[in-house]
Amino acid sequence: MKVAVVGATGLVGNEILSVLAERNFPVSQLIPVASEKSVGKTIIFKGQSLTVVSAQEAITRKPQVAIFSAGSHTSLILAPQFAEAGITVIDNSSAWRMHPDKKLIVPEINAHLLTQADKIIANPNCSTIQMVVALNGLHQRYRIKRIVVSTYQSVTGTGKKAVDQLMAERKGTVPTERAYPHPIDLNVLPHIDVFLENGYTKEEMKMVNETKKIMGDDQIRVTATAVRVPTIGGHSEAVNVEFEQEFDLAEVYEILHSTKGVVVQDDVKNNLYPMPILAHRRDEVFVGRIRRDETQPKTLNLWIVADNLRKGAATNAVQIAEYLLQKGLL
Repeated sequence: MKVAVVGATGLVGNEILSVLAERNFPVSQLIPVASEKSVGKTIIFKGQSLTVVSAQEAITRKPQVAIFSAGSHTSLILAPQFAEAGITVIDNSSAWRMHPDKKLIVPEINAHLLTQADKIIANPNCSTIQMVVALNGLHQRYRIKRIVVSTYQSVTGTGKKAVDQLMAERKGTVPTERAYPHPIDLNVLPHIDVFLENGYTKEEMKMVNETKKIMGDDQIRVTATAVRVPTIGGHSEAVNVEFEQEFDLAEVYEILHSTKGVVVQDDVKNNLYPMPILAHRRDEVFVGRIRRDETQPKTLNLWIVADNLRKGAATNAVQIAEYLLQKGLL
């Protein structure tokens, strides 16, 4: 089928191209789309050189699906234009995630909600995706009351400018452009996205609101602190979960082992636990440091790591497309 990738020249766009190729998604024609300044450039897909085109040109070519990774402003403008042309949009930005008429999808959890009428489908925030993939099976068994999450997020979540800043600082040179208001090398920044009036950042509130929507449960209480760290391979999260029901730790392990998309790495005697360096370029969500919170009942601690450009963005989007194709919804 014809597939458009909007934002094909960016970090996530490049990863989408890689995931489409790796998973052998049946692409008969790949249409790379980017901003006007990138039109005419070339990208490589499956060894073939393809010319980047404008969004309007892509619409005239009538792809069945368009995977967007071009930012919220672009998605708000262009996604409806693609949808009106009958093209199914899977959008990686935050533009449509909390729209009441748009589905927010993690295939392992709620792909069954999708119908042929869904022409704009939202891909959740990277930090939210990895957390809910790990927690959903436990939620079904014990019912989550409250989540306290602290994130340790890779600079790749900000984009190429942030990676360039980190690498320049690491070399001791001055970055051409700064993605952050402070140095990121040998530092951590408790500041991801803009600060809101309640003192939380937009990133933190995304995790609060998106978790409830994906899990279909407004009663789950979530509080988050999102931190940027100088890593490349993926995002890490320290997650403290309080359940309504008492749990058995052995059963927790069983549930996590049987959860689709989750890999348990928890052998502390041999120093095995999830790390970004191990998650890099992998599609799974890695869970370890699984232990009971000894300060209060029915509460569990976990450490969750995933590659934010893969499962946190590109892979999840392609998995949505795979589901739509499998169910005949494209």
